[in-house]
Amino acid sequence: MKKITGTVALIILFYAGFAQAPEDVLRYSYLPQHGSARSMAIGGAMGSLGGDISTLFTNPAGLGFYKTREIVITPGFIFNNNKADFRGSNTSGISKSAFDLGTSGIVIGFNAPYSKWTSQAFSFGVNQIANFNNLVSYSGKNNYSSYSEKFAEEISKSGESLNYFLNKNTPYAFGSSLAVFTYLVDTFHTAGNGLVIKGLPEFLLEKGIALNQEKRIETKGGIYEIGLGYAANMEDKIYLGLGLGIPIVNYQRNSFTKESDPSGDKNNNFDYSTYTESLSTKGVGVNLKLGLIYKPAVHWRLGLTIHSPTFYSLTDKQTASMETQTEGYAGLQTVSSNTFTDNLPGEINYTATTPWKAMISGSYVFNEVSDTRKQKAFITADAEYVGYSGGRFNATGNNVTDADINYYNNLKSVIKDSYKGAFNFRLGGEIKFNTIMVRLGGAYYANPYKDKELSSHIIQASGGLGYRNHGIFIDLTYVHSFNKDVNFPYRLIDKANTFATQQNGRGNIVLTVGFKI
Repeated sequence: MKKITGTVALIILFYAGFAQAPEDVLRYSYLPQHGSARSMAIGGAMGSLGGDISTLFTNPAGLGFYKTREIVITPGFIFNNNKADFRGSNTSGISKSAFDLGTSGIVIGFNAPYSKWTSQAFSFGVNQIANFNNLVSYSGKNNYSSYSEKFAEEISKSGESLNYFLNKNTPYAFGSSLAVFTYLVDTFHTAGNGLVIKGLPEFLLEKGIALNQEKRIETKGGIYEIGLGYAANMEDKIYLGLGLGIPIVNYQRNSFTKESDPSGDKNNNFDYSTYTESLSTKGVGVNLKLGLIYKPAVHWRLGLTIHSPTFYSLTDKQTASMETQTEGYAGLQTVSSNTFTDNLPGEINYTATTPWKAMISGSYVFNEVSDTRKQKAFITADAEYVGYSGGRFNATGNNVTDADINYYNNLKSVIKDSYKGAFNFRLGGEIKFNTIMVRLGGAYYANPYKDKELSSHIIQASGGLGYRNHGIFIDLTYVHSFNKDVNFPYRLIDKANTFATQQNGRGNIVLTVGFKI
């Protein structure tokens, strides 16, 4: 049985029916390196190598290697293949494909012969740092808990009567109000406990009936970061760079949850219940990147980079609906959140702060000469630290209540107790045959969870070819990612939480076309 015991994370009471959850931190920070086809072919290890437009988003000091101008475009295509294990039931063959955009833009490099900074460079570009297009689906039998329990818990701990949840503009319009309206949750007299709030499926669990449960989550959109960068080169020895990032968030999630009675008994007051949710998140952020590359010897390049947290201003909009068949208890009932919100989607404004990053890098270039056309090969590596526990959210706007403040304070503690800092590693190399280059690379992104029962990692393997001649270059790369993670169909406070283990295989074909201008 897959479950995890409650921690401080579970003190969050789903206030306002929808709000940020601990896993939202990973949506904005647990991201593999993304860039040009050349950089992705070598595992994204561009922290010390330089000379590629993707360094605008990794180590902007790498722009200092440019002494000419260059324009680049990087289209791509991704395809996902997912499988999941939920309480011993396996689901596979879930696929989703979408277009992708790697680093595209312009670099302007120029010599400065009368300065100790012998060359300088400016760059403007855009990069899709996250691609959310995916589909996750799983199902199984659960004899331990019901998704109705999360609503029953919320109602019990609110201290409010059931009638309160049926009011207009209730803060529970996207969850518990739907459960009360459809009679999924009600009050019952029990021996010894008096009046209690329970979900109807809980009575089936007490009879030893395992509930059928299924979850389907489709996500779309991405994060596109606009980058501005500047770098200076001191006598081809020291390179300093500064980058400004402006990420734009467009995230959409449509989820479907179903719970049903497998017994076929038409007289036990529960047949099925479905919950459908639609969420969109839009916003913009800002971050800084500082970078240094130093050549201690002819063949060696060492890099150091610090990425500030990204500060986002975000808006969530949500609608939800529920359909419940309680047979002889209340029959078939359906309701939408619009019933409680005057036909308007729920909206919440907040800020998000991602963890900071630090990276050290090293490269060895064979036949290191100023004319890059005569260089023969290189090998390069990055080691990156991300402090995932430092992510946080805060309410904004003129209508912030004490409950909002308490929620986000609790969430901050949740994130701190749920996640840890982790090291990520990237390695790659290239061999050059006159105008043709062959590249290989790999990357490993470590587990961000503190709890030993939760396991997650991303492994990437990549390879590609490059062509450079007469100021034109074309690079083609294939990257395959193996992603292991967990997904909670719902979270409970008073009981251990069950979760699905999911595995995602993502292929990414990337093409970069560039011109010296």
